[in-house]
Amino acid sequence: MGKKVIAIIGTYRKGHIIDTAVTEVLSGAKSKGAQTTKIYLLDKHIEFCKNCRSCTQQAGNLRGECIQNDDMQQLLTEIDNVDGIVLGAPVNFFNVTAIMKKFIERLLPYVYWAWGKTLPENRIKKKSKKAVIITSSGCPEWLGRIFFAAAIRVLKAAANCMGAKVVKKIYVGGAAMEKDQPLPKKYKTKSYKAGRLLVS
Repeated sequence: MGKKVIAIIGTYRKGHIIDTAVTEVLSGAKSKGAQTTKIYLLDKHIEFCKNCRSCTQQAGNLRGECIQNDDMQQLLTEIDNVDGIVLGAPVNFFNVTAIMKKFIERLLPYVYWAWGKTLPENRIKKKSKKAVIITSSGCPEWLGRIFFAAAIRVLKAAANCMGAKVVKKIYVGGAAMEKDQPLPKKYKTKSYKAGRLLVS
């Protein structure tokens, strides 16, 4: 049986730059026999984290239980059962979109942080999954990697929290220069190759 890959997409525009890049990653993974699933956060009911830290109190490697009753529990269960993760979100105001940030803040069940404990620690010690992270902005690639490093950093931290090691970071520069700008060919190629690497 092939490996399983899940893509979490935090864009507001289906079928555009980020969505297309993620599709190419999944195509690359499929070419190596992977089973793939694409999740649009726009289509999910995900509440804001309440910062109650109920999910962080129980020690151990098992993911904590959130008090919220929404789609996040099922989504995290799906994530627990894959071999590869793709995280894609464009830059909005120097960081990932609010919808992606909301998802990332709800990853707290993967953390053990009991009251009185100074620092949190990841429950998953061994990074057995692989991840590809993708972001984009209108800035040229070389400039965007400097000014929007926070977006790349937060996506990498999210992947790490879910037990995944980032094997490829893709920043699409010069995006949103036109209303319905397609993903340039060079980024399609990068994304496809990243998908193959993800399940190698």
